[in-house]
Amino acid sequence: MSARRLVGLETEYGIIRPQMPNANATVLSAQIVDAYAQLVAQQNSSAMAARWDYADESPLQDVRGFSISREQAHPSQLTDVEPGLVESGIWTAESIALDGNDARVGSTLYQEKDSTEVVMNMVLGNGARLYVDHAHPEYSSPESLTPRAAVLWDQAGDEVMRRAAATAQRLGGGELLLYKNNTDNKSVSYGSHENYLLPREVEFSSIVKGLTPFFASRQIFCGSGRVGQGMLGQKAAFQISQRADFFEAEVGLETTINRPIINTRDEPHANWDKYRRLHVIIGDANLGQISTLLRVGTTNLVLSLIEANMAPDIELAEPVQALQQISHDPSLKTAVRLRDGRELTAIEIQWLYFEASQKYCAARGIDDPDTAEILERWQNILDILERDPLEASDQIDWIAKYKLINGFADRHQLSLADPRVAMMDLQWADLRTEKGLYYRLAARGAMQTLFSQDEINQAVTNPPEDTRAYLRGMALQRYAPYVIAANWDALSFAVPGARQISRFHMAEPLGGTRKSVGDLFDAELQISEFIDELARRR
Repeated sequence: MSARRLVGLETEYGIIRPQMPNANATVLSAQIVDAYAQLVAQQNSSAMAARWDYADESPLQDVRGFSISREQAHPSQLTDVEPGLVESGIWTAESIALDGNDARVGSTLYQEKDSTEVVMNMVLGNGARLYVDHAHPEYSSPESLTPRAAVLWDQAGDEVMRRAAATAQRLGGGELLLYKNNTDNKSVSYGSHENYLLPREVEFSSIVKGLTPFFASRQIFCGSGRVGQGMLGQKAAFQISQRADFFEAEVGLETTINRPIINTRDEPHANWDKYRRLHVIIGDANLGQISTLLRVGTTNLVLSLIEANMAPDIELAEPVQALQQISHDPSLKTAVRLRDGRELTAIEIQWLYFEASQKYCAARGIDDPDTAEILERWQNILDILERDPLEASDQIDWIAKYKLINGFADRHQLSLADPRVAMMDLQWADLRTEKGLYYRLAARGAMQTLFSQDEINQAVTNPPEDTRAYLRGMALQRYAPYVIAANWDALSFAVPGARQISRFHMAEPLGGTRKSVGDLFDAELQISEFIDELARRR
């Protein structure tokens, strides 16, 4: 009940091959994942890509008490199967079955027509997942317990992608450019999702009521900025959020069509009776570390308010309209209408949430360092935004981009419709540290950071130690040849000579930590001894 909460972040990256602008994006994404798999194998000859285990996935289950049929579902909702390369005729899939438990294991290996195996889906030694999500390479971070840890392992994902792109080029596949953004400005938007663990007992109606005004307004400190308004970017104007114009509903199960502010997927990846996973699809992809910290930390606190029935009693009259009105006004002066007739700006709405959080923490004596940092930063950023948003250009992504682009346009007497401005918008999100505009600002100290490159590099190869990601990641590091499948809440081992596969469920996200199983890895046990001891402790 603080700023500490189990969190995982997902990022779908934009991808292009400059020499082949019309190349199939799914194929390019597969090349990224496969390149990283080869890089891992080169660095450690015993390490292999673990297949993703789809047995526990249920993407069509709605928290409102029903499931939609596979026939009704949009293809992008079918996240319990591999991407659609088979249908395209590019690759043919192979599949494997486990044992009498009838667990389904998705094939991570596709074979090109020349019989070359291509890895599509892998679990990493830091506990994360790297895979092809339809037309994008996606990094899903390992579970973490603090806002800072969420930022660190999200930054590790950017580094993983950089290394994958460099490896793909070195292997002779040509240059692949990756962008941490959310739209191609040609009607397509792709996600930056957040996942928060909640008690199952919390009423979902309370979550909807408490989060909707917060999500519509938090973009003022965690938006990434965009040149262009409308799904096609047809209006040459700057806005705060890259995602805002792509939302059309208040509540729903979809993620790529008719996008809702509150997503209703009921897929906890944990003990179903005890936990709920809140799948948040409304965030922007942040390069800036402070924006990500605020995005996660403030949401954690607001969820604590909802659990304690202390969230501000406000409701937006038109949530989707309010979301877009706020995004379209970088001055932050626009007031949106509430159902009770009042009109409040996004800053005023955020102050209500901050003050409720501050009161909540004070009443309960919550003063741990993580919570204290989020409250202090939240208050500080609202003070600055109220005074002059441009003063926050060293902390907030959209403001840094706004200042940079408008300064360039003013110096060269350009309108925002100029193609050079659009190119700057794209170049902001370029993951190449020598080319990306965000990274060039950060390199000269114009963006505040929380972590050094050395710390990020450590997170690329090591899992968090205080969640089940530790067991998952370390199992891949130490026993990769025997891990035939993995997902968020299960590990499957196959040992030569054993009569059946050993499948371990990890339904408790706070189990499998270094404290609880670290001694098993320190002891450097043989695989059969490790499995026996793991079974004994289960």
